[in-house]
Amino acid sequence: MLGDLSGLRDRILADLAAASTLEALEALRVSALGKKGSLTAAFSALRDLSPEDKRAAGQEVNAVKLVIEDALAVRSQILNDQALQEQIKAQTLDMTLPPVAMGLGRRHPLSRTLDDIVALFARQGFVLHHGPDVEDDEHNFGALNFPAHHPARQMHDTFYVDQRDANGQPMLLRTHTSCVQIHALKGATLPARILAAGRTYRCDSDQTHTPMFHQVEGVVIEDGITMGHLRGCLETFLANFFERDRVDIRFRPSYFPFTEPSAEVDIRCRRDANGIVIGEGDDWLEVLGCGMIHPHVLTACGLDATRHQGFAFGLGVERLAMLKYGISDLRMFFQNDGRWLGHYGFVG
Repeated sequence: MLGDLSGLRDRILADLAAASTLEALEALRVSALGKKGSLTAAFSALRDLSPEDKRAAGQEVNAVKLVIEDALAVRSQILNDQALQEQIKAQTLDMTLPPVAMGLGRRHPLSRTLDDIVALFARQGFVLHHGPDVEDDEHNFGALNFPAHHPARQMHDTFYVDQRDANGQPMLLRTHTSCVQIHALKGATLPARILAAGRTYRCDSDQTHTPMFHQVEGVVIEDGITMGHLRGCLETFLANFFERDRVDIRFRPSYFPFTEPSAEVDIRCRRDANGIVIGEGDDWLEVLGCGMIHPHVLTACGLDATRHQGFAFGLGVERLAMLKYGISDLRMFFQNDGRWLGHYGFVG
């Protein structure tokens, strides 16, 4: 006999509503729908009925089963949500607690290096400027004299976003801080010493490249400015940054769309078993790029290129940090391992 299906349904539903843990809920599921469950027994009893009674009784038992399965799903979701909230509550970190003695709260070497660079150039009269991380094509490429076919504009080098500028061109994550000088020079009071620092983005990732990295860009617009002034500016900065009395640097001819002439800057160094020693030896190491600002860039900023002249330089913060602190793999900066900070002695 099938027994009182309505009473069985109500008892099971009441037990499910009272279940306070997922384990208890699973036990109730087995007791009702398992191989030896009470509802399974009702299904087994159908075979003893006549064909006429079996059809009606089967529909009734199926209806009860569907109600119970729905109740199980609802109660399971409620208990899962409760368990998740308890887990979140247990893992909450009280940020008002004082730091423990493990060294939490140390400055990251990139923050330290970036602050040092900005401070050293501030001594030379540079004023820090900020620009947007999401740029338009004109500020990131066009005004900086990048030709339309330049490979840096391609998607394999640049991150484009689902947003368009006023001209219908796709917006992008800035590939350098050079675009900040375009914002800063438009309407600027001359003479000007501009410093731009921040995150930049390119499609690249290996031991010496990451998709997000940091750059510092410097621009000087002054009457009578020359490559000699540029060299003196960089020599002063590099000597102070690497904490040397003086450093030897050399310019190698290079090409950048936004400067002419352009140069790569090498610094004298010595390589031995312990790494690279800056400021001595017979070897050379590239550290940054620079040049005199291209007339097209001055014109794009609203300046008269026949009257004004200036220089610009750009450097990678991660590269200088690696050289100063002897870090061999760029990816280590972004692994969030506190032991790494202690290993390299970043205690302040």
